[in-house]
Amino acid sequence: MVRIGAIEIDWVEEVTVFDPPELFAQMSADKLARHRSWLEPDYYDAEKGFHVGVLSWIVRTPSRTIILDTGAGNGKTRPTSPRFGGLDTPYLARLAAKGIVPEAVDTVLLTHLHLDHVGWNTVMRDGAWVPTFANARHLVSGVEMELRDPERGAAARPPASWQVYNDSVRPVLEAGLIDLVAGDEDLGEGLTLMRLPGHSAGQIGLRVESEGQVAMFIADVVHQPIQVYFPHWNSRYCEDQDTARETRAGIFARAAKENALLLPAHFGGDHGGYIERAGEGYSFRPLHSEGAEA
Repeated sequence: MVRIGAIEIDWVEEVTVFDPPELFAQMSADKLARHRSWLEPDYYDAEKGFHVGVLSWIVRTPSRTIILDTGAGNGKTRPTSPRFGGLDTPYLARLAAKGIVPEAVDTVLLTHLHLDHVGWNTVMRDGAWVPTFANARHLVSGVEMELRDPERGAAARPPASWQVYNDSVRPVLEAGLIDLVAGDEDLGEGLTLMRLPGHSAGQIGLRVESEGQVAMFIADVVHQPIQVYFPHWNSRYCEDQDTARETRAGIFARAAKENALLLPAHFGGDHGGYIERAGEGYSFRPLHSEGAEA
């Protein structure tokens, strides 16, 4: 658990998967070798590749409990990404161990609608997918909703890609639990939404400020901490490569200026850290350690 002033931040890791170095098109063996000393073992495994934690962040303010992203989910059919299909993880038990029961969650913030961020929106009950967090308002970018809707922005995409929307988004929408946002709203209590386009056109994040401390939940703006040293690198999953670079550059500059704790969606290790200026670039200092050397 981490404190940002009066706000408590915690997390649940649903599952860990691995991506090969080819996650980054510009990766080379020599660039990777320069950073292996601090990437291993928390962020990189020589045999398996980059650690990818599939996380849900928990934000507790004095008056509310917020979940940011809901992982991949159990028992979902995922023909476009089989490693996330048919999972059976104790996600809800892990939430319970953190003192979170679904009925007590009042807000779910979905940073974007990729399959590893929305899966636990729903659970199977009596043969149908129903909302997991039935008392929570689900905040979703309006741009993102239109982009993923099979009857609108996703109409020309392969039908297999519609599965995520149909089993993990549509049931929440039909239950009347989704609030569309622009991505810059002030939520009160020091919480402000941030627009983070690039990885996905409608991606949003959350800035938290309390008692002079700042944290930024930045979703998939950064996939791995090595990108702090090579901020022009995009992952192969970024849908708009140029915009992704622009957004990442802006977040790094802002985080360094504000000494903000960055909390991405998929880091291994401590799952987050600080960005510091290092010459013309940046260095990464993990949350609970002395940090990495450039």
